[in-house]
Amino acid sequence: MHRGLWRYSAALLLCSAIAAVGVSSGRTADQKGAAPKLASFAGSAPILLLRDIDRRQTLFARDAETRFIPASLVKVMTAYTVLEQIKAGKVSLEQKVKVPATLVTRWRKWPRASSMHLRASEQVSIDDLLHGMITASGNDAAELLAIAIDGDTARFVARMNKQAKQIGMTASRFGTATGWPDGGKTKVTARDLSLLAERMMKDHPTAYGRYFATKTLTRANGTVLSSRNPLLGKMAGVDGLKTGHTSEAGYTYMTSARRDGRRLVVVLAGARSESQRAQEARALLDAGFAAIAKGGQPAAPTKK
Repeated sequence: MHRGLWRYSAALLLCSAIAAVGVSSGRTADQKGAAPKLASFAGSAPILLLRDIDRRQTLFARDAETRFIPASLVKVMTAYTVLEQIKAGKVSLEQKVKVPATLVTRWRKWPRASSMHLRASEQVSIDDLLHGMITASGNDAAELLAIAIDGDTARFVARMNKQAKQIGMTASRFGTATGWPDGGKTKVTARDLSLLAERMMKDHPTAYGRYFATKTLTRANGTVLSSRNPLLGKMAGVDGLKTGHTSEAGYTYMTSARRDGRRLVVVLAGARSESQRAQEARALLDAGFAAIAKGGQPAAPTKK
């Protein structure tokens, strides 16, 4: 095993164990007490949620309990499920997986689908696949991770659904590990995704920093993977999570930022464009941090 990866694996397990202390396995209710909620918000995305993770308070919500098609936001649940298997010692980050030719052929049928450009018969580590799935939103990487864990995608998706229920995502159902259109089987809520984001950061803090905060990564074969997160590296405090898009889902987004010791999470769905998705998430985060700083209810931001 590579020494650097061995040290990272040990740190991941240690940090996960420490972070899990005091974290309940079910849904966490909002803390009581006054929260600096936004009275209104000018953004036009049909589903919006802004949560203060540290205080477990909702600062702004629009249809946060409405079920919607998440597109590639599914891959955050896939990553969480894989990381739980690593923590349990079922697989390891350095474990290599052979890429089936059938998988490569299948994803080449959709040249516009996000991919980490796996090659038939190459040996790829779980660590590399997690990077490929999160950084580049690789559908091929997500499918191969499912196969590596459970032998086929159906069994892995069943594991995802069981895992989701265990952490309190009671309104969500997964039919795929990739987020690729599946006839409407996969539906989630913004509330459930904010809980998933919270559990990802608390249960797997080292992995969160390693995979979700990576802007670009060059693989050993020379392939360059670039993050799809439009605010990563462009807005103060933003350090994850994931974008999504299909024609049926529209543009979706879940992201998080930490400033002055406070962490906020945004979940957004149904945006009409990449620019709208980024602009509204940015405005909502700025408004939330302004509300926290002022300790009150500032004037709602206006969309430019």
